Amino acid sequence: MKTNKKKPDDEMRPEYDFSKAERGKFYRPLDKGYKVHVQQGDGTVVVNHFTLAEGTVLLAPDVREYFSDSQSVNDALRSLIELTEKVPAKKYGSQRSGSHQVADKKEE
Repeated sequence: MKTNKKKPDDEMRPEYDFSKAERGKFYRPLDKGYKVHVQQGDGTVVVNHFTLAEGTVLLAPDVREYFSDSQSVNDALRSLIELTEKVPAKKYGSQRSGSHQVADKKEE
């Protein structure tokens, strides 16, 4: 026996009108903070202010893939700090040796 299952309608319902929609209209960078207005049952509005806690660092999504938690980020940064302390800083304005020169100057 075959059952007749209704195929879900792939069309947008007519009561949903996105013709005047604006992409990213409510996007707020989290680091700048934001407000949330909550309408209460008695008609009053409560405004909640949200900001990042002191010392909070936001990781970009591509970086977040490599770090599962705060401990892994801290370990990686500590090892980077350790490396930078071992490598002497380059002095700016120093002359490069000829082996690093990319092109010769043309004399006109």
